[in-house]
This record gives sequence, C-alpha cells and structure tokens, in this order.
Amino acid sequence: MVAAICAALGVPHEILQVTVDAGNIQSNARMARYAALADWCARRDLVALATAHHADDQAETLLMRLGRGSGVSGLAGVRELGKVPDGSLPLLRPLLDWRRAELAAVVAAAGLNPADDPSNADPRYDRVRMRQALAGADWIDIPAVAQSAAHLADADVALGWAAAREWQECVRKVPMGLSYRPQAPRAIALKVIARIVTELDGEAPRGSAVARVFDALLQGQPASIGELVARAGPGGWSFTKAPARRSG
Repeated sequence: MVAAICAALGVPHEILQVTVDAGNIQSNARMARYAALADWCARRDLVALATAHHADDQAETLLMRLGRGSGVSGLAGVRELGKVPDGSLPLLRPLLDWRRAELAAVVAAAGLNPADDPSNADPRYDRVRMRQALAGADWIDIPAVAQSAAHLADADVALGWAAAREWQECVRKVPMGLSYRPQAPRAIALKVIARIVTELDGEAPRGSAVARVFDALLQGQPASIGELVARAGPGGWSFTKAPARRSG
C-alpha cells in the first residue's frame, strides 16, 4: 500500500525485510524495525530518523509505566529528541503535540485510507488494553497527561545534570572496577549506579534492578546486577566484575 502511494507521488521507496525473534512479539518487532531503519539511514549518510508518535501514544506509555512502578526516566515517556534504541542515531518525534484523531483527519483529508493493523485491537497486548480503557474514560485529559510526561522529561534532565556532578565528585576507579561514596538523594544515586553498571557491564540496567541494588547496599548487604557484584564497605560502595564460575 505504501509503495503504491509513493509511486503515485514520485517519492523513492524501499521495503525493508526484518526477522522478529520469538518472545515479546511487539517489543521484538519494534527493535527489529529500529535496527533496519538505522541501517538504512547509515547506508545513505542520513543524520536522523523521525517517527510519528503522538500525544495518545505518550499518554498510554506514561499510564502503563505508572502501573509498573517506573521511576522518573520511565514516566517521562518518549522524548521529542532521543536516540534510536541500541544506537547513536538521533530519533525525532515532531508530532507529540498532535492527537491520534487529528492525524487521522489529516490522512482522510489527503484521500488516503490507512492500514489497520489487527494487533492494534488485540487485547492480549498491554497497550491495546490501555488504549481501550482510555477510550471509555472521557474524564482523562490526554493532552494534559502527555504534558505531564514532558514535565517529567525536564525533571529527568535535571536529575541527569545532578548525577553528572555526583559522578565527578563521588565515583573513583579502583583496581577491579569502580567505587561510589553516595552523597546525593536516592533519585540521583540511582542514576549514578545505572551509569556504573552500564560502563562496567556494557548494558543499561532496568530501573527496578538498580533500585534493588541501592536498597541492599544501603543496608550493608552485597548485591549482584548483570555480571557485577556490588558491596558496601567503609570506603563506599564497590562495583566489580563477578568472578568467573568454575566448570565441573
């Protein structure tokens, strides 16, 4: 359908084939799409990728993450400017102030009939259930919820700025990893720990895992996260690679 529309408009078009891993099909499909698009952009020396996420997407994301106990970073939802997952390509979302119905009206005014993905009505998916719930809750102001996500994004930037200072002043290299003597409040310390884990382990940790490590260390107990072991001591909290397991 898209190929036919592009051909009629004289717009260059290419269909990218992807392979989706088993498991969480929606999440894995999203990652496969981003990887394919990022590769396509790289082959053409393009400097950014833009997507059509809108205010309804933003509100759904915020409310879903509220239900999962997400921290400030998660509740900030999607950002106007971010990075393609698992990459450095800038990701732009210029339509976050638009409602889904407004964009549908633009499409209709252009004489186009959009494809209706059956998965968008499949209640097995969390987002679909949230979308259906919001459709019956006219007392919820979707633009206001989306604006709250934007405010939380601003707050997350401020926490990131404070965490950078905390890193400079309180994180030190040690022979086997990094040592952290926390001085800042919990929200900032969590960001510092997440950065420590990312630098030593190579992968960004989940917020819930970081919070679990923080709570354990605060009680003087050791904790593991990814391939790392964290321990509380008189000189601060140490983060080192876990020793390799012996076979047999």
